[in-house]
Amino acid sequence: MSEWTLKEKSAGELVVTIEGDEWKKDVEKAFSKLGKEVTMNGFRKGQVPKKMLEHAIPERNRELEAIYDNANSWLQAALKEQNLEPISQPTLDIRSADPEKAVVVFEFAIMPEASVSDYKGLEYHMDDTSVSEEEFNKEIDRMRENFADMETKDGEAENGDTVDINYEGFKDGVPFDGGKADNYNLVLGSGSFIPGFEDQLVGAKAGEEKELNLKFPEDYHAADLAGKDVVFKVKVNEVKRKVLPEVDDDFAKDVNAKGVETAEDLKKMVRERLEKQKKQTAEDKGDNDLLDQLLAKTEVEIPDVLVEDEVNNRINQLSAQIQQYGMKLNSYLSMMGTTLDQLKKDYEEDSRKAVKTRLALDAVAKAEGLVPSEEEVEKEFGDIAAQYGMTVDRVKAAISRAAVEQQLSEDKAFRFIKKNAVGAPAVEEPEAHEAEEGTDASAAE
Repeated sequence: MSEWTLKEKSAGELVVTIEGDEWKKDVEKAFSKLGKEVTMNGFRKGQVPKKMLEHAIPERNRELEAIYDNANSWLQAALKEQNLEPISQPTLDIRSADPEKAVVVFEFAIMPEASVSDYKGLEYHMDDTSVSEEEFNKEIDRMRENFADMETKDGEAENGDTVDINYEGFKDGVPFDGGKADNYNLVLGSGSFIPGFEDQLVGAKAGEEKELNLKFPEDYHAADLAGKDVVFKVKVNEVKRKVLPEVDDDFAKDVNAKGVETAEDLKKMVRERLEKQKKQTAEDKGDNDLLDQLLAKTEVEIPDVLVEDEVNNRINQLSAQIQQYGMKLNSYLSMMGTTLDQLKKDYEEDSRKAVKTRLALDAVAKAEGLVPSEEEVEKEFGDIAAQYGMTVDRVKAAISRAAVEQQLSEDKAFRFIKKNAVGAPAVEEPEAHEAEEGTDASAAE
């Protein structure tokens, strides 16, 4: 017999009572097990008479052994009886035990049920996606910068010009480490050097030599130079200026973009690309706002264990990312001046929001009966395989089908909410097709 009581944050207690013949049988079995370990003078291990064992093994010990031996099977039977699925490790507490019955309590959390109201007809906010002439010209100029030529300039150097220089730095008349270079190309106005260095080269000409009296910033990374007065001796070898190409057919061909042969083709491509980028940015922002509205209409008590799991998942993802650069998590945290505990705190708020979002979308999916088809699930496995260069079979071995189905249900739920929002752009449904098991990544689409 079992009884489930739900408490705060989807945590509860499952009280299981074992009595009658079942309990007596379990205790007798535990007694027999314990008896095999008892040794007494005159008897071999496991051969002590039962009457003597009854005095040697207290009733309480038999009952406790019976509970520990059978607790898991009792738990599984009770979970099935109550139709429960723990999301945290159950803890065991023995409420009572006597020759007639045992009462044990399992405490754990279950997946909470979110309550979402009025999720149809939400307001979708979409920023303006039109491309201004200023934005268009700025992008064209950026492209021209990438294809610019450098030519020698006879006159004085100006901000934006590049000067080829030899320089050497002195502190108290003595050269300091790292303060010397020859034929260094410095873009004036770039802020590459300490304050004042580039400013004092504005107006210089090729062949000119200058002494720059400067002071290193107080927070400079080299302690022996921080806040110190220094002199840089500089020779200007050459002054170069950037020459931007004209936006003509030749430039369009140099860009080497598919389908672009003329200046008009280039302008059309740039404008369409900017419009697509702005639309995507605006839609991403609109989607996030829509989710915030959904969360405002969602009531749910979030178990701490779900937040902890999400935090740990994010930390594991970060660890995997930095390992690609040959760095361990501890080294990364030290370099960033933080600790693992602080990182967990930093992740907590976003993790809690992510968990609430999933629970809200799950509730909508359940309310609307949004279940992915077999075809959609197979396509998702194929898409993942293609993304990571794996076979579909390997992906299925690594990712549970339940996890894929849940993600697809949540995606369906969000598309449903967006489709029913006021002012939302048209929602495109993904095309589904069946992926073949065992295919390689190139054939898994």
